[in-house]
This record gives sequence, C-alpha cells and structure tokens, in this order.
Amino acid sequence: MEKYRVHLWAKTDPFLVGALPHPPPAKFSMHYLRKMATYVRTRSGEGCYPRLCWSMWRHIACGKLQLVEETAWLYFEVFHNLSERSAPKSLEWAEVASSCTSVEEYEKARSKLSVDTLQFLLFLYIQQINKVSLRTSLIGEEWPSPRPRSPAPDFAGQSGFHNKNWDDYSHHTFMQNHISSLLELLLEPEQLTKSSQSSHCSLVSLEAVRAIGFLIEGTVDKNRTIHPFLDLAIWQPMQHRSGYSRTSNTFLLQKLQAWIKECLIVNPFGMSACIKSGRKLAWAYQVEGSNKRVKVACNTYKVPHSYRMVIMSQIYKQTLAKSSETLVDSRVKIHRCNESYIYLLSPLRSVTIEKCHNSTIILGPVQSSLHVQMCENLKVIAVCHRLSLLSTTNCTFHILTPTRPLIFSGNQGVIFAPYHTHYPMLEDHMGQTGLATLPNYWDRPLCLCADNSDQKNWRLLSSREFYTFVVPFEMEGDTTEIPGGLPPAFLKSILQREQKVHMWQKAVKEAGLTREQRRQFQALVEHEFNEWLKNTENRHQLDSLVQPSDIAKQIAG
Repeated sequence: MEKYRVHLWAKTDPFLVGALPHPPPAKFSMHYLRKMATYVRTRSGEGCYPRLCWSMWRHIACGKLQLVEETAWLYFEVFHNLSERSAPKSLEWAEVASSCTSVEEYEKARSKLSVDTLQFLLFLYIQQINKVSLRTSLIGEEWPSPRPRSPAPDFAGQSGFHNKNWDDYSHHTFMQNHISSLLELLLEPEQLTKSSQSSHCSLVSLEAVRAIGFLIEGTVDKNRTIHPFLDLAIWQPMQHRSGYSRTSNTFLLQKLQAWIKECLIVNPFGMSACIKSGRKLAWAYQVEGSNKRVKVACNTYKVPHSYRMVIMSQIYKQTLAKSSETLVDSRVKIHRCNESYIYLLSPLRSVTIEKCHNSTIILGPVQSSLHVQMCENLKVIAVCHRLSLLSTTNCTFHILTPTRPLIFSGNQGVIFAPYHTHYPMLEDHMGQTGLATLPNYWDRPLCLCADNSDQKNWRLLSSREFYTFVVPFEMEGDTTEIPGGLPPAFLKSILQREQKVHMWQKAVKEAGLTREQRRQFQALVEHEFNEWLKNTENRHQLDSLVQPSDIAKQIAG
C-alpha cells in the first residue's frame, strides 16, 4: 500500500466564471487552437509569448480566427479579470478606462494589458464545456454516460443542474476526457507538430505544467491543505509517477497524463459536496400553510476561503435578508425561488440565479459574474463586474457594471435600467470587490446570438417608468446615496415627481380642511394605498418584514 496519495480536481472558477454559458466559436476547436499554439510560441519577441498582449490577440482573433473585435475583447477581458486582476488592480483599471477621452486613448490603454499565453490557450479550450452536441440534443443525454449522476436532486430538484458551469461532475468529466488535448496545447512547437502521431517521447516543460495549475489543484491524503498543481507534480515521492525528470526539468507527456487521470477526483469543495455535507441554514421564515421547504446550504465553515459557497433553493413568498460573514466572497446560487424578496447585502464572488419567478433580488457587489438563466418576471438590482442572461422572460435589471451586459439566446422582454438604490456598507463593499462607479455600461448590452434574434427582445427603461428603490433595513455604514448618482434624464424625472408631491402637499395644507375632513381624507389615502399594496402583491413583503425575532439579528447573523 502506497504511503502517499495525491488527489487532484478541477478548479471551480475557470468553469464557473471563465467558461461563458454559450456555445463557443467554431474556431476554438482543437484544430485551430493547435495552430494558434504554434503561432504564439514561434513569436516570443512580438508580444505573443510568454505573455500575450491585447493587440496580438486581436490580430490572431480577428485576422486568423475570424472573430469580431467585440467578441475577441470579451474573451480576453473575461480571462484577464479572472486570472490577473485583484480588487486594487480592478479599481486602477476602472480609473484608467473612465479617464480616456477618445477611442484612440482607450485603445492605447488596452494595448498595455497582457495575459499568460499558455493559460489563455487552456481558457479558450475549456469554452467547449458548453459546446452543443447534436447527438446529446437529439437523445437528451450523452450515451454512453461517462459520469455518475449528480446528487443534486436531493436538494434542488431533478432539473436543477443543467448549468454545466456549476456542475462539478461536468468539470471532472471534461478534464478526464480532454486532459490529453489540454496538455498537447502546451507542448513546444516542434513536439506539437509530431504529437498527433505519437506522444510516447513528447516532453512537457515546467512552464507548461505550471500553466495547468490554472485548471487543476490538489492535496495529499489526510492533509486538507490545498497545493498548486506544479508543487504536487514535482514532489519527490510523486516524481516517478508524474514523469518528472530533475535532470531535464521536464515531464514525460504520457506519464504525466496517466498520473493526472489516476489522481483526478470530483472537487471535494464543489457544489455537490456543499449540498451533500454543507451546513443547512435557517435563514428564511416559513410561510404558514406553505408546503414548500426552504433549503439554504453553505460550506463556509469547513472549506478554504477561496471555495466559499452558498446555495439557496425553493424560497416561496418570503423576504430573506442577510449581510454576514457567511456571504462574504462566496459563490452564490439562487434556485427555484418564487414570489419572494431576497436581500444579500455583502460583497460576493459570483452569483447565479436560475429558474426563479415573480421575485425581486437585491445583491451586494458581485466581484466577477452575475448570471441569470431561465427566469421569469424577475427584478434584479446589483453592482456587478459582468451580467449575462440566458433564456429569461420579462425580467428587469437595475445594474451598475463596467462591462457590457451579455445577452445570450432565448431572452424576451428584457429591460435594462440604471442602478437605483443603496445601503450603508455599499461603497465599502464595492471597494472590497474592486468595483467603481465608472465606467458604467448598463445601457450598452451586447447580443451574442448567432442570428442576432434577441436584439429586438430588450429595451432600456424610460425615465417615466423609473422609481428609486429603498433598502428597508438599518445598518452601520457611510453610504447615504446611490453610488455615482443617476443618469441626468432619470434624475430629472425623479426631481419632477418630487416637485409634484410637494405641490400636492402644499395644496392639501392650504385647502383649509376641517379636522373631520382631514381625518376622512387621511382614511381615503390609506385605503387607496392598501388597495395598491394588494393589487401589486407587495403586501406580503411588508408583512414578512415584521418577524417575531429581532430582524437586525437575522440580517447580521
């Protein structure tokens, strides 16, 4: 029996945040990426290797892969934000981008950006996890099925995990099936040329194995400390298994590939583990007479900080409000929530909202991606780095974002509006996540449908329809107004509406009503307000804010 055993797994963020929930361009196939790998390796002095600058990627993407520049920038920026930017660097870039006064100045600023070339090749390849398979679409399931069934139905229903970006079983299967291609992309040009015929003698450089660490990490059995992939691959007890030679400082491709496949397991800190063994939280109050079981689970008490995860499902006719350490820097999934108000007022790593209906969701700043999928009649209010939409119907998004919102296929009746609320800790939370008030592209969505059919299925909210939103909780903090203010047209509309209210109040005051008339008038106003609450179904939000226990403790707990 071996004394040491290494466990490897696919990292969460490259698939959850990095892989766009959209079929990749055809030119991201192995055939074209192999050509790109050779091209960049042979042009190390031209901004291609070991760092790939934006201008050279634009040349490759637009000139050779036939992508439009907007799409080329999208993939470059997603990877750059995922792998290169800390919160301070994101704030620095926001300041640079917002200070540019011309297209030329902005392009000059972008030309200074670069990414790790080998990791970027891997990033482009893993976009295939969302590639549409004709066989799968026809028969409804891969056959023969290469992976065990996810334990997800126990928590969230049988159809809750079609989103491969969240499914760690899909990540594991993808790595098992494609590790040979991923390693092949990292070979030297001369070995890349012959690798399609024979890989028995191919060698993998130390730099290439370090790049694989973008996708894989691991641990030694009985030691929960997470180690970078390269450290495990060159660990002395593993060198004969991983194919590492200290003499040449290289790895034998065949042995390295076999070792990875042997050690690869499903992510022990992923979503499946969170559902199976995470702590179940009692955040929401049960509605009397409801047969819906609220399910909230988190793994924050037992996993490394970088793997924090919170999953919420089946919140029905409730108001849930939280601002706590449990949420800070967590990946959050909100699933199958209906007729509810959800306030998550903490800095978040990423958020996915799936199959929710007739609800309002208010989020703290989201450092990476906010993805909304298969939702209907939803209102989302958030500051986020990126918003993406897939198969949504009649949803409204009040957002502040430094990137263009992404509209994938199947959306109808989408409305974009400016961010219109605040809470006391908002600006502090924005600083923690690297989000600034400028630039703000809430009104410049980017459609990524093959036939551009969704371009007619969205609109911008008119200023006449616009109202600000009040977060109804008292918290400590210094933010007292909407960060960055409102666009001029919307601010003007609010001021005009306030002026009408003041004029109406003045008219009532000067009407000379008797005490009995004032009492009758007040009763009439209250009646009409209650009727409005009833007709708009907002009554249950107010009712659920009044709880038997102290609401402040529930929010901060």
